[in-house]
Amino acid sequence: MDILEVLKVILLGIVEGITEWLPVSSTGHLLLVDAIPALTLNASEAFKEMFFVVIQLGAILAVVVAFWSKLFPFKRETVAIANEKETGGIQKRIIADKGILTLWGKVLVACLPAAVIGILFDDLLEEYLHTPLVISLTLILYGVAFIVVEKYNQNKELPLKTTAEISYKHALIIGAFQVLSLIPGTSRSGATILGALLIGVARPAGAEFTFFLAIPVMAGASAIKLLKFLLESGGFAGAEIGYLFIGSLVAFAVSLVAIKFLMKFVQKHDFTLFGWYRIALGAVVIATLILPPFFA
Repeated sequence: MDILEVLKVILLGIVEGITEWLPVSSTGHLLLVDAIPALTLNASEAFKEMFFVVIQLGAILAVVVAFWSKLFPFKRETVAIANEKETGGIQKRIIADKGILTLWGKVLVACLPAAVIGILFDDLLEEYLHTPLVISLTLILYGVAFIVVEKYNQNKELPLKTTAEISYKHALIIGAFQVLSLIPGTSRSGATILGALLIGVARPAGAEFTFFLAIPVMAGASAIKLLKFLLESGGFAGAEIGYLFIGSLVAFAVSLVAIKFLMKFVQKHDFTLFGWYRIALGAVVIATLILPPFFA
């Protein structure tokens, strides 16, 4: 492995781990980092296209670890049995938590809109929209949206406090907002959190539901990207599989910290700060696109 390329991969893993869960667009940040000549990953375009998606599996695994008790529906229960001498009157059995199963049902419903649109238009979106200009414009657009929505909700008591209070209808609406994230720079978490806020879901519940929603969405997207890469390229070349493993591992470790930070942050703060960050970053990107030709 080239040590310089490993350092680039580690940086990309750090960027992914931080930005996947904050409403600032992980894909947009990864593409922007790779657009900097000194940080451009020395690999084929096919590999990088796959890498920027599959690296998110590390971040997804962090959600599973952080919220395992809220996500895994099957639990072992010990019960006492009357008049049962052979087992000592005690029996262990597996029970299913209906609340968690219902939550997964809502998550799957929320996945449908983006899954359908993503499968139909994936190649088209990548060909025309994965550009610094598009990313900068969507960063600014949804940054403004966050500020406006938070201003509108200021001092309002949002009625849906927990993920259990999110209905199937609410889940479908949040899923419809997730379709917006197919455009780079939008942010999957940002789009779904915005949708949740607009229908009255409190920030902690909206952020938590967004985390859960990411699991099947990103797992499916990663599987498709990986399969497509393997079929079209014939497999990994050189150290590529090592780069993918390192990037995913770093993304996992950093995501554990980012998730903990965001869940604490939303308890006391709104998303206005992220809105201003998106606007500032978008403006910087546009300036880098405009100024060099201007001074040439």
